[in-house]
Amino acid sequence: MKVFQILPTLAYGDAVSNDALAINKVFHENHYKTSIYAENIDSRLPKGLVSAYKNIPFDIEENDVIIYHLSTGSKMVHDIPKFKCKKIVIYHNITPPEFFRGYSRGGQQLCQEGLKDAIYLSDKVDYCIADSDFNKQDLINMNYSCPIDVLPILIPLNDYSTTANKDILRRFNTNGTVNIIFTGRIAPNKKQEDIIRAFYYYKNYINSNSRLIFIGSYTGMENYYEQLTQYVSSLNLQDVIFTGHIKFDEIIAYYKVADIFLCMSEHEGFCVPLVEAMYFNIPIIAYDSSAIGFTLGGSGLLIKEKNPIVVAELIHTLMTDKELRNNVIQNQKIRLKDFEYDTIKTKLLQYFQNLVKEK
Repeated sequence: MKVFQILPTLAYGDAVSNDALAINKVFHENHYKTSIYAENIDSRLPKGLVSAYKNIPFDIEENDVIIYHLSTGSKMVHDIPKFKCKKIVIYHNITPPEFFRGYSRGGQQLCQEGLKDAIYLSDKVDYCIADSDFNKQDLINMNYSCPIDVLPILIPLNDYSTTANKDILRRFNTNGTVNIIFTGRIAPNKKQEDIIRAFYYYKNYINSNSRLIFIGSYTGMENYYEQLTQYVSSLNLQDVIFTGHIKFDEIIAYYKVADIFLCMSEHEGFCVPLVEAMYFNIPIIAYDSSAIGFTLGGSGLLIKEKNPIVVAELIHTLMTDKELRNNVIQNQKIRLKDFEYDTIKTKLLQYFQNLVKEK
């Protein structure tokens, strides 16, 4: 038996791509013949790690398995029914296209196509894995008739023990400055402007010795990025940093200097950075949308409204009330155990083995 993972794009540092790579490693370690095929392959990835989709063998045997990572639109979905083997969809969710209207016509179109593709596959696969309860409900709403299990993204947390970038540690871990961070690509669904609003109040009315750091690429979302920078300028707001795409050791360093993780996103299928913040013992404040509540699992501070004054006061409380801060961090540590690599790996193999045993 062979396992073929396929996805439209395998990108460097992308959550969906990282999930595919982690799954590939698990299958390989458990003596499955496994490979990854993608239409678009990031040139920064090691050679031989992934193959071009055009080279996938179409004589795949009945006892083989296709795993398709569904997160955006792609013409390859129409090939999936042609394969005569077991077919699995791992559903990472698709951002509603309206978020990209006026910012990225290409992004809007890809998401529109992705939603059509998801509906198209609803009666053409044998099994689905959803990253969250939110994603599972999405599949149910699209009339998926196959069995669906919920399994969080496989995150090799040991990778985060790597050495942090010393220059960033030196530059940003000084003078008692409160560092508020958000990690994730610059994109309209993530609502970075709402984070800026809360920071404006916090910096101007509570603690001037503070900074806001956005960690993530804005490639493809230049219009939205420009709007954000203009907004910061119009507020005459200092100490707002956009890192753009950076190296892994730099991301680690920013997590190590962070005091608060603030998430105002309105659409997430899982949100890996929340788990990363848990790992680095950074207290989380997050808006209760989409899969955010599932990922936090009762930890962090989950807010129901986006009142920037309330958010700023919550930041202040977490920075001044040591008992509350410690309780939040302890609850996050408890939740983090649910995402331990071995735990998710075991469930993945169990689900997979149950599927392949079925006739």
